[in-house]
Amino acid sequence: MDNYDSDEDTDTDFDTQLVIHQSLLRDIYKLGATEHAPDDNSFHSFLSADYKKILKAIEAVKYSSYSPYNLCCISSKVMLSFCCLCTNFGGRIQQQYGLPCEEEALSHLTTCHSAFDEADGIGWIPLHKAAVQLNKNILEMTLRASKPSMWEQTTHNGETPLFLAVSNCLLENASFLLLNGCNPNAKNVEGNSPLLTAVLRDSYDMAALLISRGADVNLRCANERTALHEAAKLGRQDMVKLMLLSGAQPDPQSSYGFTPLALAAQGGHTEIMELLLQKGANAHVQASDASSILLEAARGGNPDSVTLLLEYGADANIPKNSGHLPIHVAADRGHLLALKMLVPVTDIAAIKQSGISPVHCAAAGAHSQCLELLIQAGFDVNFMLDQRIRKHYDDQRKSALYFAVSNGDLSSVKLLLSAGALPNQDPVNCLQIALRMGNYELINLLLRHGANVNYFCRVNPLHFPSALQYTLKDEVMLRMLLNYGYDTERCFDCPHGDKVHRSHTFEGWTPTVIKDTMFCEVITLSWLQHLSGKVVRVMLDYVDQVQICSKLKDVLQKQRLWSEIHFIMTNPRSLKHLCRLKIRKCMGRLHLRCPVFMSFLPLPNRLKAYILYKEYDLYGQGTFTGTW
Repeated sequence: MDNYDSDEDTDTDFDTQLVIHQSLLRDIYKLGATEHAPDDNSFHSFLSADYKKILKAIEAVKYSSYSPYNLCCISSKVMLSFCCLCTNFGGRIQQQYGLPCEEEALSHLTTCHSAFDEADGIGWIPLHKAAVQLNKNILEMTLRASKPSMWEQTTHNGETPLFLAVSNCLLENASFLLLNGCNPNAKNVEGNSPLLTAVLRDSYDMAALLISRGADVNLRCANERTALHEAAKLGRQDMVKLMLLSGAQPDPQSSYGFTPLALAAQGGHTEIMELLLQKGANAHVQASDASSILLEAARGGNPDSVTLLLEYGADANIPKNSGHLPIHVAADRGHLLALKMLVPVTDIAAIKQSGISPVHCAAAGAHSQCLELLIQAGFDVNFMLDQRIRKHYDDQRKSALYFAVSNGDLSSVKLLLSAGALPNQDPVNCLQIALRMGNYELINLLLRHGANVNYFCRVNPLHFPSALQYTLKDEVMLRMLLNYGYDTERCFDCPHGDKVHRSHTFEGWTPTVIKDTMFCEVITLSWLQHLSGKVVRVMLDYVDQVQICSKLKDVLQKQRLWSEIHFIMTNPRSLKHLCRLKIRKCMGRLHLRCPVFMSFLPLPNRLKAYILYKEYDLYGQGTFTGTW
């Protein structure tokens, strides 16, 4: 069968493609013209009929004037499908139907002068709408029909027609408005100028046009920033060159004290920094918080920027108001190469005066490479935070190790402990933090390097060392504590003995009273009773003969392990076990964990392993699930 297109089919095809064509154009317009006025239906009924006709004629241009060539700067999302549509059907659509003559429609309305003065609900007059469409003839007709006093009329956002043309990167419209005397320095309500807006839109041609038509390159905008500030911050080198060649001051300070050089340093834009320095920018200027430009470069992390500033005499020992130096910022952000540049030029005296070491910063940021660099450079891993810094932390932390443990950063913890960091220097013990996390490897690391298993919390202390409370539900952690010398005997201390335990009331205005809470009072709580048998059975492996009080005994008798516990407590312990306890007591907790000291003992390795409770070292045996 022969395939052919009838005239009726062709007309239907054209109709369909026209609908698709207009739909795509409307979608593209919505994506691209973000600065266009939104509809305000609530205000629409108060506008005159002439205004509505003018508006209809102007806005029709928004769709019909687009082409595949000028749409590429608006939306890449629908460009491919649109270009194909325009190529295949655009010419046929125009040939078949033609496009409405918006210019002719508008020309018949130019005599309605009062309608050109009307504004919608957000302050847009027809001239504003004409400024954001693509047909310059429409803009020209609208401008001529509007009173000269309306040429600088602003929307509720403070935008003039010229400002809107600049915001939408419509070069021809902006050029026409400038030729007709529109003010290139009129700011919007945010305080931004057309020139600064052109910089933000990355439109070099627009910026050059504005400057050629009298835009002030040194005009102060929002927060006292100039167009040069924005160009430097955004790393737009061509814009910076244009501003400087047009007479821009190289060192204006914003309301926060930042210069273009400081903003370029923040972004690591070294080429722009060099341009500014060559034009006389001062490398020693400080912001309102005393932050130096070198500190901002350290924040940006570009080592070339840091090197450039040092070549121009920047001082690495000038702190900001918080006390931080550039080296602190580089370490905190993990900028290794910048840190290498700053280490040799930073004085230890300045670091001591700041009250915080870059080691703290690297540990807080979990940047192990920076931490390793600082340790190799000789920085003290036991430098403690000054009181004025510590007061900002609820836990009053002092050591760099505490930061690393809090982050669960094993690599940093290993580096610090290997370099001699002390694990017991903070008000809240590092081991307590690791126990809360339930991190076996972290706990093991701290214990091997001397963490105190017998620490007591400062608030509401127990009669027994505080670490135990985090291990009652986990045999692996419990045995780790006991193997490393936990004072198990204190858990069996009870002043009541076989007598009945009476409930005591404590005076005070709060129910939380600091008191000497016995182990039997804790383990017999209703939500912990089911653990009592297992916990006590494990503890018996680390003590000689002990007596349990009546309260604990009543609970244990209900547990499945009571028969085994009763057998151990009512029979003599083995001589081997008693010898182990005696040797451990004579050696002391720290000597037990010192590999060098243990190597000097004239004992076979099997006996050394017995002394160290290796048969109960569940973590060392690869058991990583310790929940009962």
